[in-house]
Amino acid sequence: MTQLPTLRQLRFLQALADEGSFSRAAEITHVTQPTLSAGIKELEGILGATLVERGARGATLTPAGEAAVARARIVLTEAEDLVHAARAAGEPLSGPFRLGVIPTIAPFLLPKALPAIRAAHPQLELFLREDLTHRLVDALKDRRLDAALIALPYDAQNIETVSLMEDEFLFAAHRDHPLADAERLTPDRVSADALLLLEDGHCLRDHALSMCAASRPGEDAARSDFAATSLHTLVQMVKSGLGATLLPKLAVDAGLADHLDLVIRRFDPPVSGRSIGMAWRKGSARAEEARALGQDIKRAMGG
Repeated sequence: MTQLPTLRQLRFLQALADEGSFSRAAEITHVTQPTLSAGIKELEGILGATLVERGARGATLTPAGEAAVARARIVLTEAEDLVHAARAAGEPLSGPFRLGVIPTIAPFLLPKALPAIRAAHPQLELFLREDLTHRLVDALKDRRLDAALIALPYDAQNIETVSLMEDEFLFAAHRDHPLADAERLTPDRVSADALLLLEDGHCLRDHALSMCAASRPGEDAARSDFAATSLHTLVQMVKSGLGATLLPKLAVDAGLADHLDLVIRRFDPPVSGRSIGMAWRKGSARAEEARALGQDIKRAMGG
């Protein structure tokens, strides 16, 4: 019978690939350096190939090592999925759950949703990561996250989503802005090149530009002299009279623009800027838990 590597040996190899150092890999796997080194040697013997080149500056994977660690990651994540699937069958939403959230949602939704989630699932250990959508999607695909709260629509292969709630776009401007007291505010009165927007990489920027393009056909250019890294920076620039912007109602309801003396107006008719949804890797053992967690969040937000 063919001798097979152990999960422990594969975990050693993965840690060494991630850290590039025997000492750091030993530290994160909670073993001594000689134990980790011996485990790697045993793995090389089982596979019949040199996986690691040891040098003064650390450890470097050989081509065989690169191929082995890629497969090791799959084996380890499949083993984790086995544990999660068994646990979910007996007691769903218990134990560790890694949830990603984009920055234009996290500070406005989580303070209200997290207490409700803790009350509903006291055995759940929720680990949160805030990042841009494309990086969260990459983490879902690599199985470093179990699910993510993102803005929809967002097209990504092998990612499944469910919409939880609609998030309306509101117009925000200084009181001296020409549209601040317009009798009727319609989307076609707002030009993308006159708006302050978030920097590239934020899906909220893309959704705002899509709204402008839909209401003003042929327009696809955004203002090029300013781009904010956060909604908090954005509203401060609007307060300073640098221009107007579009804000998600979720953020406004959470107090983003409170005490800034800005004009916040709804469009007539109202404009749905984005849909807030839950995303997970297609085929994930935690798909049903992701759906259930999404419904908990929806209820907590009054949906």
